[in-house]
Amino acid sequence: MTGLLVLALVLVAAAAAGLVLRARSGAVRATAPSDSGSDTRRALLAEAGVAGAGPAVLHFSADWCGPCAAVRRVIGQVLETLDGELDPGTTRAVEIEVDIDENPALAAELGVLSLPTTFIFDAAGVQRYRVSGVPTAADLRAALLPLCGPGDSHPLENG
Repeated sequence: MTGLLVLALVLVAAAAAGLVLRARSGAVRATAPSDSGSDTRRALLAEAGVAGAGPAVLHFSADWCGPCAAVRRVIGQVLETLDGELDPGTTRAVEIEVDIDENPALAAELGVLSLPTTFIFDAAGVQRYRVSGVPTAADLRAALLPLCGPGDSHPLENG
């Protein structure tokens, strides 16, 4: 009887953990703005192309990652849509795809534990958002739009 009770508790705990992980998958989560971290982190991000002329969508992928193709499509569609909507002279977001097998140091520095993982950085190279899984186009667009505005837009500080 005790064995059945333990089995039932384990199944309930596993189901609850699965529901929590499923709810977080693909969610665009804001990260607290802070400085760009250590010199190592700044150098690795600069090498990848972050902190250029505008916001950057950095996503980690690999040849063997099936969902990474979906992330590529979503990011491409959102950036193309935003380019058509934004006024001339407005800062455009750039896409940066990083192969995790070729850049393990950057993945470790950013705490990437699974694929696909996507980061959104503002024009100053400060991490603003993190996504584990495949983001929805609407969520990604909502995160990027304030960062593509004129001047330094900091959505976490503005509202």
